[in-house]
Amino acid sequence: MEYSERILQIMQSKGITPYRLAKETGMTESLFSVWKTNPSSKIYAENLVKVADYLGCSVDYLLGRTNNPEVNR
Repeated sequence: MEYSERILQIMQSKGITPYRLAKETGMTESLFSVWKTNPSSKIYAENLVKVADYLGCSVDYLLGRTNNPEVNR
């Protein structure tokens, strides 16, 4: 599973709209449309960190390095 698919899956499970996530992370809403049509599209590391922080999961989870979404601090 691509990171974009994990992001969209978490957003759906938490009832977070692309508009809300984009507005609160400073990303563009159109990025989510790109992810739906091309899940393997690239993302800047700083945006990946912003999304992970906002969604309350780890970057490793979004990247598929673990199946545990918990953040280890």
